[in-house]
Amino acid sequence: MFAVEVRDHIMIAHSLPAEVFGPAQGMHGATFIVDAAFFAERLDAHGIVVDIGLATEALGAALAPLKYRNLDTLPAFEGRFTTTEALCAHIWESLRDAARTGRLGDDGRVSRLRVTLHESHVARAWYDGKL
Repeated sequence: MFAVEVRDHIMIAHSLPAEVFGPAQGMHGATFIVDAAFFAERLDAHGIVVDIGLATEALGAALAPLKYRNLDTLPAFEGRFTTTEALCAHIWESLRDAARTGRLGDDGRVSRLRVTLHESHVARAWYDGKL
């Protein structure tokens, strides 16, 4: 399996209003480093999985609605906890849609995506799935 991974980041505000989240119940900010990995079983005739520029653009487009926003106010997250894991899945869905609509220019080679959010130097979460 081949892979190309691109990186960006987001700064967000949110709260996690349940006792299980301890001090994170209150409003707080977070900065996440976001990695998106695009997997393919084969390379194209030019030896690539996906154009890195297009992959970077797709990740940027997936993150744009989240950057510098209070996630508690976004309709996409109404009634949901915006945990790191849930954010991974949300971003993954956006990248899946980019792949399905041809915005990756990969001619269908990308068969799997993984989105990783780094919460800090000691904690990260990811969502990984087949397209």
